[in-house]
Amino acid sequence: MDLDFTKLGGLLPAIIQDAQSGEVLMLGFMNEEAYAATKSTGEVTFFSRSRNKLWRKGEQSGHVLRVREMRVDCDMDALLIRVEALGPGVCHEGYRSCFFRRLSDGGAAEIVDERTFDPKAVYGQVQAPLGARRNKDAR
Repeated sequence: MDLDFTKLGGLLPAIIQDAQSGEVLMLGFMNEEAYAATKSTGEVTFFSRSRNKLWRKGEQSGHVLRVREMRVDCDMDALLIRVEALGPGVCHEGYRSCFFRRLSDGGAAEIVDERTFDPKAVYGQVQAPLGARRNKDAR
């Protein structure tokens, strides 16, 4: 079975889901090298589009994603990776999931989850979440 890395310039979207709870934690991208590293190590490795290099989730934070199951979609061009998330969260802004904002019917972003760790303590200086900046600006 060959994955189709041709549609997005050599990348596949990889949806990361908590294997136990079913919560969607994040979305990242993998090239063939990141996919091979993920398979060989059992820990999720992504391709960073902004830095143009591989990065293993948890290499800085220690919040590792251990692979429990990998699934592929019907077109063979997207992955669902069910993981055991080690650490309090996966989001660089300090949340368990990167999907901590809900969009209103009007399109405004509202933070609906609590931070699970201090991102400054883990990553250094971090900006306030976009939704928080918008809400603060609206006051």
